[in-house]
Amino acid sequence: MKKLIRGIVEFRKNVRSGYRETFAHLALGQSPDALLIACSDSRVVPNLFASTEPGDLFVIRNPGNLIAPCGEDGRSVSDESEAAAIEFAILSLGVPDIIVCGHSDCGAMRIALDGMKSLAAPHLEAWLRHAEGALRQVREGHRMKAELALHNHLSQFNVLEQLKHLRSYPAVRERLEAGRLRLHAWWFDIARAEVLAYDDARHEFVVIDEAEADRLLKRLGEN
Repeated sequence: MKKLIRGIVEFRKNVRSGYRETFAHLALGQSPDALLIACSDSRVVPNLFASTEPGDLFVIRNPGNLIAPCGEDGRSVSDESEAAAIEFAILSLGVPDIIVCGHSDCGAMRIALDGMKSLAAPHLEAWLRHAEGALRQVREGHRMKAELALHNHLSQFNVLEQLKHLRSYPAVRERLEAGRLRLHAWWFDIARAEVLAYDDARHEFVVIDEAEADRLLKRLGEN
């Protein structure tokens, strides 16, 4: 806590003045560019690796960047809080893009692979059931890149699995069909400090360097 409290004092003394106008404007309302669903892992800092400013991202974070799907009635089968945030981002804020961002060396993915043998945590165990689809692919021998550790394979499959869960939301589905919403799969490699995006044509996650960024923006019509 000492570091956090000292950080607040540092912010007040040396940073706040530079952001005062920004926050004064944001106090009137928000219009984020995207909803980003990421893992709670303390090493994953989306505002840092995406160089975003306050107000740019509406963020949901939880262990394993999981999304509880909707049932046939259009209601979340598990987490009303997450479902409410997704609906708020789409219906109230009108975000045009949703990003699911996983990462390397994810503790939740390691635990899912381990089958909860190392931890007695009933709520976490229940939550990790939303990664079962990705876990099944790993157990069936699906692979993306030979050099990836098994838990990292699972983490990447999991990002794609959560996009499927997102599509079970009526509000998401309606806007996708209307061309008013786009879904994106990202993966952050902690050791390399690289952000990768899933390329549907190549069926793999690709580092977002300048060339890849240009290709992505061209496909999105934002070049």
